[in-house]
Amino acid sequence: MPRRVLTGKVVSDKMEKTVVVRIDRRVMHPLYKKIITRSKKYAAHDETDNLTVGDTVRIRECRPISRIKRFEVIEKVGA
Repeated sequence: MPRRVLTGKVVSDKMEKTVVVRIDRRVMHPLYKKIITRSKKYAAHDETDNLTVGDTVRIRECRPISRIKRFEVIEKVGA
């Protein structure tokens, strides 16, 4: 199976070798037909430990690294 690749923004870098990435997606409300934003936060493994809050990164699904980490950072897309 292909691994999921997601793009989001770093919202926390307080842990060692771990960043929390927020992924935003836009969906249409089923009744009111209005576009609304839904977000979800993922803990991702950052081996280099050089990302800061506000960076835009691409993360990829991987094997379980810890209890909450199921993603790893592939690359930094922008600041």
